[in-house]
Amino acid sequence: MERSHQGRMADRGRPTRRGVLRTGGLLLGALGAPALLSACGTNAAADGAGNVLRVSQPGDPKTLDPQKQGDMVSMNVLINMFDTLTTRGRDNQLHPRLAVSWTATDARTWRFALRPGVTFHNGEACDARAVAFSIERLLDPATKSPIVELRYVKGVTVVDRLTVDVHTTVHDPILPAKLSLFGGVVLPPRHLAEAGDAAFAEHPVGTGPFTFVNWRRDHELRMRAYAGHWNGRPSVDGLVFSPAPNASSSLAALQSGGVDLVAGLTPDAAQQLDGYSGVTLDGYTGIRTSYLSLNTLERGPLQDRRVRQALNHAIDVPLLIKAVLGGKATETPALVPRGAFGFDPAVKPFTRSLETARTLLAEAGHPHGFATTLTASNIDSNVAEALSGLLARAGVRARVNLLDPGTYAARLTSDNRGALGPIYLAASTVWTMDGQSIVQSNVRSDRRQSRWHSKEADRLIDIEELSESPEERKRAFSDLQRLMRREAPFVFLYQLDNIFARNDRPRWTPGSAGVLAMESAEVS
Repeated sequence: MERSHQGRMADRGRPTRRGVLRTGGLLLGALGAPALLSACGTNAAADGAGNVLRVSQPGDPKTLDPQKQGDMVSMNVLINMFDTLTTRGRDNQLHPRLAVSWTATDARTWRFALRPGVTFHNGEACDARAVAFSIERLLDPATKSPIVELRYVKGVTVVDRLTVDVHTTVHDPILPAKLSLFGGVVLPPRHLAEAGDAAFAEHPVGTGPFTFVNWRRDHELRMRAYAGHWNGRPSVDGLVFSPAPNASSSLAALQSGGVDLVAGLTPDAAQQLDGYSGVTLDGYTGIRTSYLSLNTLERGPLQDRRVRQALNHAIDVPLLIKAVLGGKATETPALVPRGAFGFDPAVKPFTRSLETARTLLAEAGHPHGFATTLTASNIDSNVAEALSGLLARAGVRARVNLLDPGTYAARLTSDNRGALGPIYLAASTVWTMDGQSIVQSNVRSDRRQSRWHSKEADRLIDIEELSESPEERKRAFSDLQRLMRREAPFVFLYQLDNIFARNDRPRWTPGSAGVLAMESAEVS
């Protein structure tokens, strides 16, 4: 199927370009585009030449109830219909949204002053009561929300009509940042009580710059500009989101005008769209960080630090970025990405040396290498195969085990820490722009995705998570990254660029997290 798709694209007069990497006799690279982009429904005729922006991304939202989802595909849609208390600007700084200011009144209380005069799309007032209701609903076990950012929040107090206090069990220095996306959405309490959860998810009502029109699942979701928005009416009259599973249909939709902007592109898929008439590729430095997680908790070679260091020396990340990712990524030295608070430029990446890798393996008792398994989502099949080939050059025979995204996600969050095997390829979008976001689930011993136990790492995480001093947090992050660089519980890889394909209609610039907040977008 993929082969015939590539043939069709090549038949249009331009062969597809792919990153190719040969290692140890193995051909590595893009053997076919991941199933990421889709038929986006060409409704240009229905919309006429109206001022409508059409956006496609890898899939459909899981639900339109913003507190019952926890994935970026869903949030990319919902952020246009709902506002959050704070927001991350295109300058990557934290800015006011529904909250105009915030301050820590004591070690366990954050006070938020709210924007006056804001209403939900149905006319209901957005005030302190609505904020308190929304946070308490998110925390209520009955909501069954997968959103975990507010782990330290224990309650909310309404101080007055436009002031709320958010109470935490311990000091949470980045709580305002956590309220800039998943944890900070505000819902209408009266309407939700009257409509019920199910009806609300079918016809969501927020305070955002766009109002819900209709949703045909797996086809398109339509919104229109909200004239009563507190920040003014958006420039575009309408917004359409469509799921997009493959590059060829995205190309056709872009060239026909059925889609204006394609988001969520992998470097391989972007290469397949590069060079066609009517298609422009835009790349922006991103914050989504990829790594190999190594299970040090089960008996085997990975319990030896020298083996883990050897894997880092064996994988030539700059070559991987150039040959497989088309140069559209930046090497990360120790998990925390550049641009996030806590990144330490003094911590350098591993040197890439097969000789060093083989020496360390021999010292650890594996002079001829060893066999293992590398698990990944099939979306990342090209990178996983390339990593396997690079490891093979050092004698590490890593069989690639590809899972469908749903199975992979279920195993990743399973209580069984060995569910993804000894090595798995993962990525995290550090949307808070703080190193805590990627460290919190992956490192501390009591966290679900931790495959490495270190009392020193736990101590440093407690400091960076709980300290009231930014400088103390920064020192803890630096010490933690040096510790991880030495102990190598991960193979540190790269942070991906945000890549978008577009026609000549849209004008829009994303922030590092690549969130599809389209309020500022314009079309010609």
